Amino acid sequence: MSGSIDCNGSGVVLSVNVGQARELLLRGRPHQTGIFKEPVEGRVRLAGNGVEGDLQADLSCHGGKSKAVYAYTVEDYAWWEEILGTSLAPAAFGENLTLEGISATDALVGERWAVGSALLEVTQPREPCWKLGAKMGDKEFPRRFREAGRAGAYLSIIQEGDVGAGDSVKVVHRPPHPVTLGLLAHLNNMDRRFGHLLRRLARKDLTPGEWNEVLGPLRLPAN
Repeated sequence: MSGSIDCNGSGVVLSVNVGQARELLLRGRPHQTGIFKEPVEGRVRLAGNGVEGDLQADLSCHGGKSKAVYAYTVEDYAWWEEILGTSLAPAAFGENLTLEGISATDALVGERWAVGSALLEVTQPREPCWKLGAKMGDKEFPRRFREAGRAGAYLSIIQEGDVGAGDSVKVVHRPPHPVTLGLLAHLNNMDRRFGHLLRRLARKDLTPGEWNEVLGPLRLPAN
């Protein structure tokens, strides 16, 4: 996969992906997962706390209002393909929306995207569990995923609608704070409690000076 990011805040849906429950074993015990998704044709409804036709099997890790939709970008896919030395198909990371031209890493908590006829809000980066490692055939992959800081975007559904491949993705609102998903993904690997604090503070009306005090000398490493 390949692609370029539009700095004006627009992209496109390459595929909409859904899946049903499958069973994985962990230490001999069965667990249900919906991580095995496939692209579907036509238009798919985004409503309530999820994607029509898609099962969220483990609500302790995925799903619910703040994790209704998961998106991953081909720009991050391209990075992983170079690292792994292999090509990856859409939905390899279990995402509902495979996107091109828009950055999940640079997205702000509370940023809103118009996707198809739906309106979605960026809520948080993914914190991978062991099931991603099982899907990728590498039990160490969740650690590698966290360290990479390319966590994709969880989104809540603000306005229900339908989406399909080829739909535009437009940033229609960016809140006035500096908390990006890339920063939170970095902190999920380094200092998860501070990351969760920043995510809560992003919902507050802090001044630029207050944000400078909170963030201090914190800087993101170059990818």
